[in-house]
Order: sequence, then C-alpha cells, then structure tokens
Amino acid sequence: MGLYYYDYTYFIYMLPALIVTLIAQSRVKSAFRKYSQITTMKNLTGAQAADAVARYGGAFGVQVQQISGNLTDNFDPRNNTISLSDDVYSATTIAAVGVAAHEAGHAIQNAKGYFPNKIRSALVPVTNFGSRLAIPIVIVGLILPPQYNVIVSVGIVLYSLAVLFQLITLPVEFNASYRAIKALDETGILYPDELEGAKAVLKAAAMTYLAASFASIMTLLRLITVANGRRRD
Repeated sequence: MGLYYYDYTYFIYMLPALIVTLIAQSRVKSAFRKYSQITTMKNLTGAQAADAVARYGGAFGVQVQQISGNLTDNFDPRNNTISLSDDVYSATTIAAVGVAAHEAGHAIQNAKGYFPNKIRSALVPVTNFGSRLAIPIVIVGLILPPQYNVIVSVGIVLYSLAVLFQLITLPVEFNASYRAIKALDETGILYPDELEGAKAVLKAAAMTYLAASFASIMTLLRLITVANGRRRD
C-alpha cells in the first residue's frame, strides 16, 4: 500500500477533512471580524458580560481574567476561571460579548453539574494520553513485521478515545452557546438585533467543533483502512 503518509487514503479521507476545517475556520474568523466592528448599545465589555451571564446562570465565584492570543478564550473548571483573549476581554462589541457569554455558559454547566460536561472532563486525561501516542504507535506498528499488527490495533483504540472526546464535546459546546444566548436575551445585555449577531458568531464557532469531529472521524477511518490493507497484504 505504500508509505502511510503517501498512500491513496490521504486523498479519500484527509483531503475532505482539511477542506471542511479550512471552511469552518474561515467562517468563524469572518463572523468574528464582522461583529467585532459593531459596538453594543449597553457598552458592556466581554469581561463584564461574562461575569453577568455567569452570575445570572447561578455560577458564583467565577474569576474572569485576560490572556494573550486570538480566540484563545476558555473556561477552566479546576480553578473556576474564565480566560478571555485580548480581543474579547475589554472589547464592547457584539462578537466579544457573544464569545465571553459562551465561556460563561461553560461556567454555568460546571456549577449546575451538566452531565455531558462531567463525562468530557473524565475523558480528558485518557484523551490527552491517547491523542499524543495513538499516531506514533500506529506508525511503529506499520513499520514492524505483520505479526505485530496488534500494535496498530492498540494505536487505533487509543485514537478512538480521542474521537469519542470530540463527539462528546459537541453537545457541551452547543449547550454552552444555548445558555449564553438565553442569558444575553433574558438579562437584556444584548438587544434583539444584537442578539442575532451573537448567534451568528457562536454558530460559526460551532462549525469549527463539527469540523474537528469530522476530521477526527476521517482520520480514524483512514487508520482502520490502512490497518486492514496491511492485514490483506
């Protein structure tokens, strides 16, 4: 079948995944750029919006801090901290408020004990281990004689855990956005037309998670195809 990185399976599985990923990244950057130019009527910063949404949703004691980078925003349940990037923390735009509220949505999930979030958190250590070692293990197994095919299978199982993590991430991210939009609406932080802009930003961001899941699934299918081809050979 040839070398792993240069066989036909790349074009069948990885090229579509790459195209979908690039489209999703382009859409989220475009949406964020568009709504980063529109200031909200209430002039709240991303940090203020995150704090307000978190408290409204019942997540108290959440710290909001600024971090460097672009779209590096995240919520860390270990220290109950929302970290907002430079373009979000102090900005008063629709995009900034939407992204900040999304991270506050994760804080609310943590406070409410949202079950899919618990599963996702439990898988983090295993996924970190598996995602780092899966591909190297598969490559080593492919280099070794066929009697070591079990090593390839071990690598595929480890990568399957990473795929499972990506799939569980989807409802967690969608739910965080739902909580964010609901809170922004009910608190009046954003007016109806502004809310539509926040929805557009979060929908575009959701596409990146769908693209990541698609890419993970296609990679897994490629690994399985390569392994099966080796067994036939």
